[in-house]
Amino acid sequence: MLATLVLISLATVDAGLPDVVKLVSLFDEGQDNLQEAAFHHAIEMVNEDRTILTRSRVSYSVSKLPAGDSFKASKKICELVQPGVVSVFGPISSGTASHIQSVTDALNVPHMETRWDYTTRRSPFSINLHPHPTMLSKAYADYVEKQGWNSLIILYENEEGLVRLQELIKLPNTFTGLKITIMQLEQGTMDFRPMLKAISNGPETYLVVDCDFNKVEEILKQAHEVGMVDDYHEFLFTSLDLDKITLDNYMWTGVNITGFRLADPSTPVAQYYEKKFPNVGRGKKHNLYSTNALMYYAVWFLARALNNLDSVQEIAIKPLSCEQKSKWADGEKVLSMLKDVEHVGLTGEIKFNDDGFRTELTLDLIEHHMGRMRKTGYWKENVGVNITQTSAEAGNVMQEKLQNKTLRVSTTTQDPYVMERIHPEGTTIEAKNRMSFNERYEGFCMDVIYELAKEVRFKYEFHMVPDGSYGSPKDKSNPTGAWNGMIGELRTRQADLAIVDLTITSIRQSAADFTMPFMNTGVGILYKKLKPEPPSIWSFMLPFSNEVWLYTTTTYLGVSILLFLMARLTPYEWENPHPCEEDSPQRENTLTIKNALWFGTGSFLCQGCDILPKAKSTRIIAISWWLFTLIMISSYTANLAAFLTASAMQSSIHNADDLVKQTKVKYGTYCCGSTAAFFRGSTIPTYTKINAFMESAKPSVFTKPPDANRKGLERVQKEEGGYAFFMEAAAIEYHVERKCDLTQLGGLLDSKGYGIALPPGSPYTRAMTDGVLRLQEKGKLAELKTKWWKKERMGNNKDGCPDDKPPSAKLGIMNLGGVFIVLVGGMIMACFVACCEFIWKRRRSAVDENESVFDDMWQEFKFAVSPEMLDVKPIKKEGSSKAASTQLLSSRSNASPQYGVIGEENDKSRRDSTYAVFNDNYGEHREKE
Repeated sequence: MLATLVLISLATVDAGLPDVVKLVSLFDEGQDNLQEAAFHHAIEMVNEDRTILTRSRVSYSVSKLPAGDSFKASKKICELVQPGVVSVFGPISSGTASHIQSVTDALNVPHMETRWDYTTRRSPFSINLHPHPTMLSKAYADYVEKQGWNSLIILYENEEGLVRLQELIKLPNTFTGLKITIMQLEQGTMDFRPMLKAISNGPETYLVVDCDFNKVEEILKQAHEVGMVDDYHEFLFTSLDLDKITLDNYMWTGVNITGFRLADPSTPVAQYYEKKFPNVGRGKKHNLYSTNALMYYAVWFLARALNNLDSVQEIAIKPLSCEQKSKWADGEKVLSMLKDVEHVGLTGEIKFNDDGFRTELTLDLIEHHMGRMRKTGYWKENVGVNITQTSAEAGNVMQEKLQNKTLRVSTTTQDPYVMERIHPEGTTIEAKNRMSFNERYEGFCMDVIYELAKEVRFKYEFHMVPDGSYGSPKDKSNPTGAWNGMIGELRTRQADLAIVDLTITSIRQSAADFTMPFMNTGVGILYKKLKPEPPSIWSFMLPFSNEVWLYTTTTYLGVSILLFLMARLTPYEWENPHPCEEDSPQRENTLTIKNALWFGTGSFLCQGCDILPKAKSTRIIAISWWLFTLIMISSYTANLAAFLTASAMQSSIHNADDLVKQTKVKYGTYCCGSTAAFFRGSTIPTYTKINAFMESAKPSVFTKPPDANRKGLERVQKEEGGYAFFMEAAAIEYHVERKCDLTQLGGLLDSKGYGIALPPGSPYTRAMTDGVLRLQEKGKLAELKTKWWKKERMGNNKDGCPDDKPPSAKLGIMNLGGVFIVLVGGMIMACFVACCEFIWKRRRSAVDENESVFDDMWQEFKFAVSPEMLDVKPIKKEGSSKAASTQLLSSRSNASPQYGVIGEENDKSRRDSTYAVFNDNYGEHREKE
């Protein structure tokens, strides 16, 4: 390092400063004259500025010393201080500087330094303008904490680098979750490619590099060669002159370079200095290179202190001798003024504490953008890192990066997110392989990326993940290690985005970044609908169980018998059959056993009966029976409607609890996805039992990639109600919409979201999240879901049942066939009973024993269906024959019919009448008499 020794000699005057202030500078031999030039520029500008040291002029002489020769340095400094000095500057090399410092301490001469010094205790007369390493280390640690880095690699060149980074190395003790890996750059070589290649193949993307300024550009060049100069790797260099390196080769790359700057070129002081002394040099030859700026600043700082001291105190200068160890009496005055003065220069405002350390330091935070470093914030000791870049500026920077990059999107086939297009019949595999991705595939996720690209303005290209899996850690005990599938491609930066029905989980969140969910869903149960049993013709009997029908019939018989008995016991049910004969000794009871049964039947069927009870006791029975029949008929009607119109398939499984309680129906899920992880990590008893069953089931109930969900769907359909599959409800909704034999059991078991995954630490996460949010607010995501769930690929037109409609309220003939059978049976029974009645009556009142019963029945049937026979019927006499009856029937067409009078009081005319009157029992009674 270049070393500088500046001696300021003052001529003795009676008061204030002398007319000429002599400066002597010592530099290390063999070094560039960069600091010497800065020293000359500072002396020149101090002498030209008439606002400072107005009564004195600064002169100087330059001398050089062999680097590291402490003996010669000590001898030289003793010669230079002999006339009398105010302060000593330098040198840079630590070996020589320590001897100079010991001399100045012995002579009470303030020693001003611009070198990097890690000692934590200053010499009594030492003033160092260079920031202390602990302060710089605090700035690096604050930046890492501000950015939220969770892991990083420190690359250091020598032990001094570890000292500069001590606060950062200790950060994991207070910053929970931070992982730091420390690696030393190989010594004796400039080929760092093997180390950088190993880092690029790993998951770490944040690097803190501490090396000599001359190696910064070479490290970046080699990092570019191994593919580390991209959007995902970020370099934090500890050099304070990062803006002095050449970055033209990285103008159109996504390299992220960050550092802190000591000298701000945008300040008026710096602009005036560069205008006064134009400089086109780069690197260490730049006027504002930190060591050059500190030398320039040191001269000005001393001049300001002397100017302040000149106005308040008198300084006496005397010769000094190293042999006699004479001390300068006014040295403490100059030292005190140096610690009290405040001055703003090229490296910002300078203040010192009582120990001689620089305090209240401000550093500019600079980041790479379009081939140059620009200020995006600052760091202060008591404030930390403060980002001054606005969100609009950050958005513009991100937009510029995206416009010059084509993002690689990783995905896999999964209906309806990404699926192969329906190609013309006969399209070969070779033809499909020649197609572009957009020509071969389509789906919801492809449309989402298309709309997102228009919203955020980026270019993209899709590719299929080779193994077809979403991503899981290869070592379950180390989720931050190697991954497979899409997450694995993101972690190795083979892909910039990953999209499919990729659930956001904690373990995936630790391995990759996610946008906000573009779809919310949860775990559901996919099951096959059971085929309904064929409708029974006795369906009308279903509303009541067999026991209820038995009890109802028994109750009917019991009530009818009780009503009959009670009617015979109570006197109020017995009536005079001849109302006109008050003294008639006969009484009749209309509630016979037949009438009681008829009353119960008519009431039960809500048809009523002409025979009604008259006594209070029998009426109470009737009221009770009516109330019973009212409730029974109402219940029957309600249940009949439910049983006959219900078209839902009968199943004993309706939710997850029902699955756990049985063993007949097996159930499983995708082996390596978030659904399986949900059951493994759940503490809910039902879900832990489900997981235990799935883990122990033989054969396995899990499905494996590729097309794990499709395999589960096929198994559900194949096993006809013997298998249920746990999968996301969004996928269930899609398949149920198209397959009428599938259904979802119960509700959602949890709540989760699908997000777009990005590599860990991706700079595009914020932009993509904002884009997804805007699509959601515009309703575009809902529109795309409706398109792919309801319309495309036979949506609302289910596979295998294109005319599938909601259950109808109409009842088929098979549902009510039993009622018709009962009616027909009743009709047949009535005909049979009518025949029996006729035969029975015929046998009791036979007129002509030679006449056949069947002939008689035939005549009666002809009479019943004859349109000429109205409400009267001829009565056969003894000796009448079939011919006579026939003659009577035929003569009715030639003579006026004679009719009996219904209800006629004349007994004689009734007896002489040749016709019987319908519904007249009195005539039959008289005939018997």
